[in-house]
Amino acid sequence: MPTLDDPVTVGGVSVSNRLYRAPLLECAGTGEGAVETLVEELEPTAASGVGLVFQGASIVTPEGGCAAPNMTRVHDPEFVAGLSRLTGAVHDHGGRIFLQLAHGGLRSQAVWHAEYRERHPDHSERAVSRPPWQLRALDRLGLIDIAPDVLSTAEVYDLAERFGRAAGYAADAGYDGIHLSGANMGIVQQFCSPLYNRRDDEFGPSEGRPCAGGRRFLEAVHDAVREHAGSVPLVTKVPAETAAPRFVRRHLSREDAVALAERVAEHGYDAVVPVVVSTFWDMSLVRGTYPERAWAAADMQAGYAAAFGGPLRARAVSLLNRLQSRRFPRETAWNAALCRAVRERVDVPVLCEGGIRERETCDRLLSDEGGEPPACDLVGMGRPFYAEPRLGARLLNERGERDGRYD
Repeated sequence: MPTLDDPVTVGGVSVSNRLYRAPLLECAGTGEGAVETLVEELEPTAASGVGLVFQGASIVTPEGGCAAPNMTRVHDPEFVAGLSRLTGAVHDHGGRIFLQLAHGGLRSQAVWHAEYRERHPDHSERAVSRPPWQLRALDRLGLIDIAPDVLSTAEVYDLAERFGRAAGYAADAGYDGIHLSGANMGIVQQFCSPLYNRRDDEFGPSEGRPCAGGRRFLEAVHDAVREHAGSVPLVTKVPAETAAPRFVRRHLSREDAVALAERVAEHGYDAVVPVVVSTFWDMSLVRGTYPERAWAAADMQAGYAAAFGGPLRARAVSLLNRLQSRRFPRETAWNAALCRAVRERVDVPVLCEGGIRERETCDRLLSDEGGEPPACDLVGMGRPFYAEPRLGARLLNERGERDGRYD
């Protein structure tokens, strides 16, 4: 059975080993210094030996769509061309780099960031359908601010085209592949989710197939990417919304996610990343203990107050964060079971991430230890790279040290 050190091929692109850096928010922006920030953030990962690096969510439109401050936009071909410095730096170390394309939709910054709304009072958000009642209730309570602009059928095709054009710019800049942000409550998940998607056109759900609209949108994006970027490898996250709160009845089941992964692989996606998520932007995305130090840090209080509309509201969000952390404690490889179920049904590589910290866990996920089939073909880590940028060197050396290869 393969180990973390073994090479693998994704959509015709050879990757030197099976360890990847999962997409994270670099918060590099798009202005002066953005490229240098991205190089400083991502080159050490490639230098440490990690085979595949995913640059974090990058927005395909010139306005709106950012889920957090200072995200990078990739709608401008001139800016993206400058990212060849980044792709070249990764390639110099023998690594591969894929660009994650995204749009927040109803998860956009204006919905939750009070200071941003003050600066952009006329904001609106691309919406798949009328927002679900849960978000409308929070809007009426003043906890969020939603100004939905429901996309017409033509506008959905235009959005897919924007993904395709951005992919073309990326391929020209030397990126080895494209990764769609298909989860974490971004607009791709909103198309897939029966909670958000109530459309009655070709991009809506059908009876017995709640994710049919999402599948159709993913197909439209695939076709646009192929038109603009040729055969560049294309990967997408596939969400199972089984971490949704109990009061949410309409959500993607595990079976829905497996079926969706199967369909997109058949349509031409080169790999899938199955993930267990909620229908909302909550602790299901990260899981683990309550970040006490972050919430207590004196130098961050002004930022919290600006984001949430004052100190009292910031404390309320902190309390909700504490409660959420109890519902989603740290769990090793929490997506493994879903990945294994998907891998049994598709003939493309399956990528597994979420709660993976140790070399032993990586090799177990790639093997059939314990009588279960392998969960995946590549193993990813995200936040550990914040703390240890050259983590790859340690993980990739551990097997050799145990076997005596580095004595």
